[in-house]
Amino acid sequence: MFEWWRERQRDKILSEPFPDAWLPVLQRNVKHYARLPEEQQKQLRDLVQVFVAEKNWEGCGGLELTDEMKVTVAAQACLLVLARPHKLYEDVESIFVYPSAVMRPAREQGVFVQSPELLASGPTALLGEAHVRGPVILAWDRVLRDGKNPHDGHNLVYHEFAHKLDMEDGSPDGTPELESRAEVQRWREVCERSFLTLRKRTARGESSFLDAYGATNEAEFFAVATEHFFDQPRALKRVDADLYEILSGFYHQDPATLEG
Repeated sequence: MFEWWRERQRDKILSEPFPDAWLPVLQRNVKHYARLPEEQQKQLRDLVQVFVAEKNWEGCGGLELTDEMKVTVAAQACLLVLARPHKLYEDVESIFVYPSAVMRPAREQGVFVQSPELLASGPTALLGEAHVRGPVILAWDRVLRDGKNPHDGHNLVYHEFAHKLDMEDGSPDGTPELESRAEVQRWREVCERSFLTLRKRTARGESSFLDAYGATNEAEFFAVATEHFFDQPRALKRVDADLYEILSGFYHQDPATLEG
């Protein structure tokens, strides 16, 4: 009954045309949008329209939330599920958006984006956070910067919503819900190898293609790898073809063929 009601509500949302003012936002703030074929652009616009309408949006820290902010966040979040079977992040009821990073005390357990040097005790700069069966928190200035600069391998929205995909099976462990045992086995083989390599290089102070924050734990590795997969697909495919392959299989996308 709930599924039937939800589909009726979504049909009602999509019966309205995509707002004219939203298209320039996609073109200006979400550079990945222009890479997509026309059919996928239309699919993404539909997802954005539903996502914006269904979620509870709250501006925090004095931020006055605008449609531009909602559309910019929604497009990047929806890109991850553009070709996947999905329920459009049904466990994300609310999205809290701050103007910039928020200072908060460090804690031992949690999934959030910050520099590795800030993991010590004391206040930390929080850019984003994804809660299990809870909201997503984002810093708007970082969201905007990342959406406009899709080639540096950093994207806050991709990172936090990758965590939400990872959490769909109840455990943020770097292994999201997969379709078969063989896929799970392949995922573990590839990710364990890549994760341990990143950890060793990071511990030795060596540079690596994947951001060193991915060495924090398996959940952060998946989120960081997702950022590179969508932002720097050709480079990731060249550096770690196996990792690119399993991410391509999971997301059902091949962004290396679209990268400009």
